[in-house]
Amino acid sequence: MPWPSRKREKGAGADKKEPDAKVAKTEEETQNKKEEEKSTKPPAGSSKSGWKNWKKTKESDSGGEESKITYCHWLLKSEPESRLEKGVDVKFSIDDLKAQPNQTTFWDGVRNYQARNFLRAMKLGQQAFFYHSNCKEPGIVAIVKIVKEAYPDHTQFDQKDPHYDSTSRKENPKWSMVDVQFVRMTKRFIPLSEIKTHHLAHKEDGGPLKNMMLFVRQRLSIQPLTQEEFDFILSLEEEKPR
Repeated sequence: MPWPSRKREKGAGADKKEPDAKVAKTEEETQNKKEEEKSTKPPAGSSKSGWKNWKKTKESDSGGEESKITYCHWLLKSEPESRLEKGVDVKFSIDDLKAQPNQTTFWDGVRNYQARNFLRAMKLGQQAFFYHSNCKEPGIVAIVKIVKEAYPDHTQFDQKDPHYDSTSRKENPKWSMVDVQFVRMTKRFIPLSEIKTHHLAHKEDGGPLKNMMLFVRQRLSIQPLTQEEFDFILSLEEEKPR
């Protein structure tokens, strides 16, 4: 990959437009600042009708049985706009991923232990949303898949890399990364503000986004999704933007 450490973890701040997370194709770092990412104020209205329609469809498909709460999908945040970190531009947009050989790259630079553990939990073939963060309009732009499970992140040993970790040893690496490959663009851009509207409504009516980590641990640039969360968000691409 021609650019070093596009996936940032360190010192992430809030997204520019009513920040929700300012982490790049990387993550917050061990020294996570405690400022929470702010989210765009959701537009007026409720998502209850949309949730009920989605729920009705899901119940007809599964006989009304609720799926178990397991994480089998992911949300990966990356910065689509230029930003220097220790003299290195950490920008990495979905277009940058599509420009890679075989539209595949490694997801390096994660320096948060919980996010690292999520990386290590990823399985071959699992899908993830590619989320543009720390930009004018944060949100989901595409779907990617895991094409190589966790292995040592080489940037932790590179003194020229902004994510160099002098405390990590090659015989026992602290940090891991995975390889991801572009699958497709979402049928439309799904903004953070829209997702938050559904999240707030689901907190009231028990919808699938009620506990979505995007609003519980906003600063993590790698976040797990349940099947219900993934399916519901995917269903939004069929709806007209609010």
